[in-house]
Parts: sequence; structure tokens; C-alpha cells
Amino acid sequence: MTITTKLAILACAAILATGCSHSPSFVSVRDGNFVRDGKTCTFIGTNFWYGPILASEGRGGDYARLTRELDTLKALGITNLRVLAGGDGPDGVFSRIEPTLQTAPGVYNDTLLVGLDRFLAELGKRDMHAVLFLNNSWEWSGGYGQYLEWATGEKALIPLIDGYWPFMQQMRKFQTSRESQELFYNHIRAMVGRTNSITGKPYKDDPAIFSWQIGNEPRCFSDDPEVRSGFIGWLTESARLIKSIDPNHMVSTGNEGFFGCEQDWELTEQVNSIPGVDYMTIHIWPYNWEWAKADDLEGTLPNAIAKTEEYIASNAELAKRLGLPLVCEEFGFPRDGFSPSRDATTSSRDAYYAFVFSHVGDDLQGANFWGWSGFAKPVHTQWEKGDPYTGDPAQEAQGLNGVYITDTTIDVIKDAITNINQ
Repeated sequence: MTITTKLAILACAAILATGCSHSPSFVSVRDGNFVRDGKTCTFIGTNFWYGPILASEGRGGDYARLTRELDTLKALGITNLRVLAGGDGPDGVFSRIEPTLQTAPGVYNDTLLVGLDRFLAELGKRDMHAVLFLNNSWEWSGGYGQYLEWATGEKALIPLIDGYWPFMQQMRKFQTSRESQELFYNHIRAMVGRTNSITGKPYKDDPAIFSWQIGNEPRCFSDDPEVRSGFIGWLTESARLIKSIDPNHMVSTGNEGFFGCEQDWELTEQVNSIPGVDYMTIHIWPYNWEWAKADDLEGTLPNAIAKTEEYIASNAELAKRLGLPLVCEEFGFPRDGFSPSRDATTSSRDAYYAFVFSHVGDDLQGANFWGWSGFAKPVHTQWEKGDPYTGDPAQEAQGLNGVYITDTTIDVIKDAITNINQ
């Protein structure tokens, strides 16, 4: 019996392998834990940034694949999906995902809006949840750079072309650009205040939303006190605005923890002490952070694990002091040989995933691996228009960090979900 057949059987049985109940209700926080219907929740989830695009009827849409992926995830017990609400800016920009949702300030691709509606409706049918992030400090969905470009006319830099250091220097301008921030606040109002065209239910009343997330890896990119003050300021206003529109759902920042706060614990505490922020997030990228080496992933795996242990423990200490649940909502490890090939093995990744998952229920209340590629079969190493979507966005080598249904990582995920529910 193939793994696909086994998963189909499980899907038909409607097994939900999480600690949360089955009834449609909101998740909240009590005593530093996630709670649903009075019961404590922990979870193992994934990043599925492209889900709403698949759910659309326009370019990039693939409803058959969407339902197949969701049924497979549900059967595995993965019900918490971290998702991009939609990209910003024009299509045709190198290393940016497309199609984008907000094509100009306040101008939306209606087909993608309905795609997001349909995506949430499909989650609701399966008692699954989405963490919806609304902004991005990185270029691959527009984010900071696009808002700056709209507000100031300054062309947004592209890291793969212009370099990461010049890009980050430019992105720090977002923290003090009131015009750019106001455009983003308008986006919050449009998205959080939306009513689902499929179900007729206002988003604020939809239990399929786990939380609203201000952005993907929001950073200030600066040690300058004025820039840092601006950074905390717009995060604070964003959280306040979301809660004023939707008091039913949780809010998270999407921050990486210590590494996303200029490696400054004071700033990390400030970010996670913002009124309205309900839980703390961290991201962990051993290769990007030079804990693992591309030419020796297996040999540097022990160092990556040791550094990860330290990182989880130190951020968990802060989360506990603040009384917040801690979620490692984004972590990844390359395929063996640092190969993007779908056929490359994943032994080092499997060991790394198992280690991170072992912390769920202890220091972590949740963990979302990056990212779900499922049944995709990439055509090019660098994503091109018309290619299938994978867990790796347009700026990444397709397949390098994504988890396919054929990977041995699937067994590691299943074992971990079984363990947290024993």
C-alpha cells in the first residue's frame, strides 16, 4: 500500500491528531497555553503560503490540487497552516510570487480575494486553521519594499540582484515612513474587516482563522533608536487596529525572536510586550544563520541542533516570563547534499525536524515546518510563471526546503504528531 493510499484512508476516517477539540470555536490563550473549548492545545503544523492562490479560479488556481493537499494534511494531523493572505505590487517582478493580491494601494485582485474566501471555507469544512500574515519584511511578496515604493516612489531593491545589505538598509526606512505605514493600515482594514463571499461570514466570526499575523519576519534592520521606536510604533498600531476590528481572534507579530530583533533581548522583549499580541513566535534557519554548512550538512547537523536547543530555551524563558505561548512557526533544513532535486534524500532534515518536534508540549506549544510542497513537481530550479507552487517561494531554489509527499520526512511528522497526542 502506497503512502498516498494510506493517507487517503486516513482522510476518509477524518482523523484529527491534535490536542484541540473538533467543534468550530476560537482558540485563545490562558495561563501561557493555547485553549480551545476549555482544553489545552498543542500542534504540529506547516507553512502553506500559496493556499489561497490554489483556491482561486484564476491564474495559479488548482482546486483539485488544493483539496488533495488539504485532505492529505488533515489525514496526517496537520491542521494549523501558516498562510500569506496575499502579495503586494505588480506581477512580473523577479523573485516575487504571483499573481499578487493588492496590485496597487487599496486595489485588489477580486479573483484572489475569492480564492482566500474559498480557502478559508475549505479549512472550515475540515476543522483546520490558518495563521494569516499580512505583510513581509522580505521582497518575495512585496511587503515593506512595495509599500515604500508606493509611498515614496523609490524603487524597491531586490536582494538577489542588488544584494542583501543594500536591501536591508532600504527596508529600515519603512519603520519611519508614516505614508508607507498608513497604506499598510488600510490593507489591515480591508482584510480583517472582510466578509467571506463564499460563506457569508465576516472574517472576525470565522473559527477557521487561528490568528492574524502582522507580517512575515518583521524586522527593523537597524540599531538606530529612532528607527527602533518607529518599528515598535507601527507594530503596536497594527495590533491595536486588528483587535479593534476583530476582537475574537488572536494576534501575533510573525517575528523570528532574538535573531529578528537585531540580536537584542531588550528589543525582543519590547516586540513581545506589545498590547494585543497574544503569543510569541520564533523562526529558526540553521543554514541561513551559519549553524550548518551547505557542503557538510550531515557533519554540521550536531552544531545546528545544539544551537537550536539554545535558541528555543532562551526564547522560551522570555515567553514564560511574559506569560505567552511560544510557537516555532517557521523552521527549515535543506535536503541532503544541499540539492533542490525532488529525488534528493532528507536524512539530515529528518533528524533536525525530529529534534524540533520533540520540544512541542514542553518549551513550544506549536511548531510549523517550512514548508509544504506536497504533490508539486517543480519544472525549474528558480520559479517561473506557470510553474507549480512549492513550499519554497519564488526567491528560493524550488525543492530545497520544501517537504514533498514522497519524502521520508512525512514519517517523522506522523511520528511526532502521534507522540504529542499520547
